[in-house]
Amino acid sequence: MSQGKSLVTIKGTKDGLTFLLDDRCSFEQLEHELKEKLSSNYYKSEKDDPHVYVKVNVGNRYITDSDREKLEQLITSESHLRIDQYESAVVTLKEAKAMEEQAQTVTMVRMIRSGQVVTIKGNVLLIGDVNPGGLLVATGNIYVMGALKGKVHAGSEGNEQAMICAAVMTPTHLQIASTWRNFADQTLEETQMRAAFLNKVENEIVIEKVQGLLDVEFLREKEAVS
Repeated sequence: MSQGKSLVTIKGTKDGLTFLLDDRCSFEQLEHELKEKLSSNYYKSEKDDPHVYVKVNVGNRYITDSDREKLEQLITSESHLRIDQYESAVVTLKEAKAMEEQAQTVTMVRMIRSGQVVTIKGNVLLIGDVNPGGLLVATGNIYVMGALKGKVHAGSEGNEQAMICAAVMTPTHLQIASTWRNFADQTLEETQMRAAFLNKVENEIVIEKVQGLLDVEFLREKEAVS
């Protein structure tokens, strides 16, 4: 093997191993060095050895399905290693389009009437009402510049940071990610300019004045830093 810079760096972590693959050499060179390193008896396994999970970081290299199959074969063949995930700094066109959809804010001027279901990718600004029996779903935040009297589901693909804001907040049902709160059997006063968010500590949806979102965002930023 060349005495120059190593093309494959293997690091141990509390969760298993991380394989750092050089992104400036050819894939064939990577295969050659990876095969040499994994030929060590250290990576050979006996029948009853537990699996060791591997995170493969390919940096700025685009990995095709064929490349993944080759890496899978090299890493897992005759060893107790199992690939847990791939990390790549490269964003495919499909992924970029999905990210753009999630970040967009769709503006609608309409009423959502009883029996109607409207589903949006990203955030949605509704200039109108959600009537009882109507349902508005978005993968991001939901802003209703009118009366929210029906059902809404924000963060529908699992975004627990999503919020629901309404000029008049009297819903029958609110849902953020997988957590929901039913108001069908409750009598709510017409509260103006309210926001709903997920309190992860209590695992419940909380409704506050819109001004209270400043405190929520401050706490979230603090949690992200820590």
